[in-house]
Amino acid sequence: MKTEVYSWRLSGELKSGLEREARLRKISVSSILDMAVREWLKKGALEVSGDEEQRKLHAAAERCMGKIAGHGPYDAEHVREAVRKRLREKYARQRAR
Repeated sequence: MKTEVYSWRLSGELKSGLEREARLRKISVSSILDMAVREWLKKGALEVSGDEEQRKLHAAAERCMGKIAGHGPYDAEHVREAVRKRLREKYARQRAR
């Protein structure tokens, strides 16, 4: 049951387009807006879950390789060097065993 009211201003062109589409589909403008908002919210939830997936991947990579701390805006330029150095150190320790 719909109990809440939300209103906003839109251009005459957009309003006409919504009304035309509602007539063609034989549904109300509020039904079109309801569908549009539901799709938008669903898409937003998918993007958030994608962000969560990225956090999980970063955490897994951190467990394998460690974390490279940044101290300034140009540190990204030195990441390749830092990763190579850590890998050399890691494999040097393994060979020494």
